[in-house]
Amino acid sequence: MFNFMLTAGTESASSLSSLSPILIMVVMLVIMYFLLIRPQRKKEKEQREMRNSIEIGDGITTIGGIVGRVVQIKDDTIVLETGTDRNKIRFQKWAIQDVEKTPLDVAPAAAAAKSDSKDSKNDSKKEKEEE
Repeated sequence: MFNFMLTAGTESASSLSSLSPILIMVVMLVIMYFLLIRPQRKKEKEQREMRNSIEIGDGITTIGGIVGRVVQIKDDTIVLETGTDRNKIRFQKWAIQDVEKTPLDVAPAAAAAKSDSKDSKNDSKKEKEEE
């Protein structure tokens, strides 16, 4: 009888030992989901919302480092105007890294302020050169 009790105890212990690797794998998968997969999906969702909220006149930076203003939006493409020559380049929406929302009435004022500060710097340089 005592021998029967010993064998019954080892069977339950062996069944627990066979479940432990499976339990460890399940716990690792849950940890991987919360540490890697879920944050990645959240980041992708934020980027998708950012790309879908682009409007004409917004400042854009592409993944290649090109900076410009949006002049036209289609389903999957955006046309950017870059530089002082107003070159127009067409990009896929997935190539947009950053969006800078600027109200249309503020942009000309900011540009005028920058040009005024550049003019004052150039004037001070000319004065130094004349001396």
